[in-house]
Amino acid sequence: MTLSTQKNSAAQQNLQRAAWVACIVGVSVQASFLFTSGTIEQTILSVVLLAGASFLWIWQAAGLRQAVLTSAGVMAIGYLAEAIGVATGFPFGEYAYSGGLGYSLLSVSLIVPVAWLMLAYPAWRVAKILVKGGSVKTRGLRIAVGAWALTAWDVFLDPQMVDAGNWGWANPEPSLIGVPGIPLTNYAGWLLVSALIMLFLEYRATTSRTVETTIARVPVAIYLWTYLGSIVANLTFWDRPMVALVGGVLMGTIAFPLCIRLYSIYR
Repeated sequence: MTLSTQKNSAAQQNLQRAAWVACIVGVSVQASFLFTSGTIEQTILSVVLLAGASFLWIWQAAGLRQAVLTSAGVMAIGYLAEAIGVATGFPFGEYAYSGGLGYSLLSVSLIVPVAWLMLAYPAWRVAKILVKGGSVKTRGLRIAVGAWALTAWDVFLDPQMVDAGNWGWANPEPSLIGVPGIPLTNYAGWLLVSALIMLFLEYRATTSRTVETTIARVPVAIYLWTYLGSIVANLTFWDRPMVALVGGVLMGTIAFPLCIRLYSIYR
């Protein structure tokens, strides 16, 4: 091993450690909601930390330039979709932010595109574990799986944010059974935007010369924590058992096959 290779390996390991630290602290902040009343500062801090963990993982896998371009692209797609959605009602339905999530630009809270990055990259990495291959058909299926993996999270997220008064819908019905107040158009919009993000991530992956052959442990941990933590929080902190059930089933269509695949890899 050359000196240059040793330095690159050491730098990669340091970035992995930093990603783990950001992930663990972010999870701890989210878990603290069970013991506190929950504040906007806690919400923003946890989102920034977990998005930062995703950014650091991209960096260690593909380099700083790739991490910046990939993260910026995901956040740009998420932000533009939200800005268009607030202005026109497409593609999510007519809704508005209350301003409770901090600073806004074009009526969209700036933490929102960071939240898209927080779970979009983990959702794509999960899809890569579940759907392997590089053919056009396989990539299309992976994009679909990743879009579903990301959209299913919103079954947990939107009720939480609406109950907290961070945004609201002009026409909240018809909605999912057990998840009132969130229109079905919202999930259709999420599927569309999520698919665009997954398509972008697939494209960015083809432009990177670095191929990561190991399991993306931090992104996978973020996804599984989000799934488990959302169920527990809705059963306890937010007292919404039906949301826990419906979200648990829908997001579980990704989380359970993922766990089975991970077990088969590591057993």
